[in-house]
Amino acid sequence: MGYGYNSIGFFSQAVIMSMPQHLATTTAAMAALAGAIVTVALFPSARAFTASFARHTAGSVRVKGGIAASNTANDSSYSSAASGTDPYAWLEEVESEESLAFAMSANDACIKALGDPETSFTGTYERVLASLQSDGRIPHVRKYGTDEEGEDILFNFWKDSSNPKSLWRRTTLSSFRGEDPEWVTVLDLDALAKMEGVSWVWKGTSLLPRARDPLSDNGRRVTRCLMSLSRGGADATFLKEFDLVTEDFVSPEEGGFALPEAKTRASYRSRDVLSIGSDFGPDSLTDSGYPRTVREWVRGTEVEDASVVFQGEKSDVSVGAYVTDQRFRNGSIYEVRYRSLTFYTKKYWVRKVSYEHLLAPDDIMRQGVDEPPEFVSVDVPDDAGITFFANYMLISLRSDWTVASKTFPSGSFLYVDAETFLSGGKDVCEYGFLFEPTETTSFKAYTATRNYIIVKVLDTVKDKLMFYKLHDHGSLDFVGANTAKIRAVHTGAIDPYDGDAFWLTTSSYTQPSTLYYADATGVERDAIGNVSDSSYVVEKLKSLPSMYDSEGLIVEQRFTTSKDGTEVPYFVVCKDGMTLDGSSPTLVYGYGGFEISLGPKYISTVGLAWLERGGVYVEANIRGGGEFGPKWHQAALKKNRNKSYEDFIAICEDLISRKVCKPQTLAIRGGSNGGLLMGNMYVMRPDLFGAIHCAVPLLDMKKYNKLLAGASWQAEYGNPDTEDWDYLESYSPFHNIDPSNDKYPPILLTTSTRDDRVHPYHARAMVKKLWDLSDGKDWPVYYYENVEGGHGGAADSKQSAFMTSLAYDFMFDACSKDGFND
Repeated sequence: MGYGYNSIGFFSQAVIMSMPQHLATTTAAMAALAGAIVTVALFPSARAFTASFARHTAGSVRVKGGIAASNTANDSSYSSAASGTDPYAWLEEVESEESLAFAMSANDACIKALGDPETSFTGTYERVLASLQSDGRIPHVRKYGTDEEGEDILFNFWKDSSNPKSLWRRTTLSSFRGEDPEWVTVLDLDALAKMEGVSWVWKGTSLLPRARDPLSDNGRRVTRCLMSLSRGGADATFLKEFDLVTEDFVSPEEGGFALPEAKTRASYRSRDVLSIGSDFGPDSLTDSGYPRTVREWVRGTEVEDASVVFQGEKSDVSVGAYVTDQRFRNGSIYEVRYRSLTFYTKKYWVRKVSYEHLLAPDDIMRQGVDEPPEFVSVDVPDDAGITFFANYMLISLRSDWTVASKTFPSGSFLYVDAETFLSGGKDVCEYGFLFEPTETTSFKAYTATRNYIIVKVLDTVKDKLMFYKLHDHGSLDFVGANTAKIRAVHTGAIDPYDGDAFWLTTSSYTQPSTLYYADATGVERDAIGNVSDSSYVVEKLKSLPSMYDSEGLIVEQRFTTSKDGTEVPYFVVCKDGMTLDGSSPTLVYGYGGFEISLGPKYISTVGLAWLERGGVYVEANIRGGGEFGPKWHQAALKKNRNKSYEDFIAICEDLISRKVCKPQTLAIRGGSNGGLLMGNMYVMRPDLFGAIHCAVPLLDMKKYNKLLAGASWQAEYGNPDTEDWDYLESYSPFHNIDPSNDKYPPILLTTSTRDDRVHPYHARAMVKKLWDLSDGKDWPVYYYENVEGGHGGAADSKQSAFMTSLAYDFMFDACSKDGFND
């Protein structure tokens, strides 16, 4: 139940490759975690990717029915109106000759100054690349039904040295249980990219639900999906339908669904009808650049003729619609429409429908069926989220909610009978808690099997699981919970249609990921009321081998006091018994925004590029994040953003006071919203740091809301076109460079030309301004811009390894020699 489909976080590819596929493919673009990498390489301009939709034959390579790209990089949505008085506005033109010349010149200067990672004596590039392409990585899978022999069909998305862009492949569960599964390639993205001359980046699939597919052999297997492919890693994607039986694209001539490049949202209502939002021309997008309308598109018709069934306002962030089918849990089919008013607020409308209502208007099964009921406005707070499970509506709260004299606190996760709520209203309902927050606990996510809800909770930034069971008579009861530990725990239902088995993946800062086959029906409490993993783990399936030497490393959680007296936690990974003399190169990663939590996870790149070299790694759980629920996030919104920065400074000062490091051995790193954090640390406390890596950042807070998706983040930061600028200016790094300052710490800024979420202008303009003002001053500023990668920054593993090693070698070198703050 996330809030950030267009949030401005970004993932480390090393993290993505070691996490469950159901999480990696859906959250990589929207969450920010420690060790995030922005990848860089010299590639031809994205304009070279221009092509048209084409059909292909498949020889021995599985690339039939391919997709090709069109050029939208110079579309007006990529820049705001350039002001004749703004000396940096020309950098908003993403692919103008001048802007690209600036970027390429800066790249050359950066490599000349810092060295080419691929030939560096440190060997960081080779080791990181080997870890990203290791055959020992866990091939996380997703079940797509069963084959004719009754074997579970498992699909996997895989990158390695031979396929840096990826293979989409399948196996069976029995084969997957072995040490060397037999894989069948379904789609070779490298071959597709080569054939079409487009640097395709996988962006995921939306499956045709088996329960609403008459050709699924009574729900036995998934037969179709909508595939999204991105040109160079941008958020905008090409949509194409893929047949999972013939393992081929379904061309428009054959009745397949396909759309050109846009920030499209699409899902199946039934086999031959989609709910779809995309760029259909004037007024079809919001000010944030996301769909404003929902259409119902019937197979075999032109999308321009599809009926507009729902529409939001231009000022909305986005609108959408989906169907949730709970019949397999003895529930109903619910059709949901919503308007995202801001980044954190939505209005929902719901109605209960029958399967026939989801078919095309002229479908024979639709004939004689009564019209569906009217939609009902869901009377919950605008900042609440809703989903459905069996006959229940699940409600997650981000603010206190009073119903019939009872107040449910912010951060609660509730359940209520859906039919009673929708027909009788909120005041006549009885509510139950799936999670009730405390000062130290917060709700993070849930997984639904057929009969169980598994709730993931943070307890003082430690993961724990809570289990609830749906009984035959319809009640939902608490079964038990395990003890919170310093580790990452991910769960994902294997097949909720079929039972209560689930994937369980665990890891920590020093413990590689392990994948288990688990079953919620085995959950049992011990004598003191706790649930152990052993009660529900059926078997250990796969383990990631140690990707770096972690012998002698310890993990500690520490707390420090921020400027206003708030206790702020952070994690430290270091050698046991290390000498406390300030000499240890120390890297602090921070984010502090969008209610995104940082916490324990295995990140091979951090281990290889920093910890193995004797460094100390720190993650800062500052306000603005979600570590302690919505209130922790809301404490640093808008005019209170300074709380995030004060927390981060307090952690860094605590490390120095403990003699873990000193300013010249202290490096900091962050990307996206974390890049804004880095920019502010650079201008606010240049005395405190020895090196800074600022990745895909926001830096010009006067313009951010006019560039790309920036308008959607005004609920986080404020609107600079109003009196909000009075406080926004104070944390707009671009406006707070001090020309009188003789020294600033060494800083490396990185971004991507293909980032269509956070505009590359931010990094470009900051670098250009620093260079313009730095004549005769000690301001070491380095800049590298990748032509590919999008907001995640990585189009393939080699690019990831390149930029990871560039950033870590820069920081480690700067912190390993006396210099800046002597």
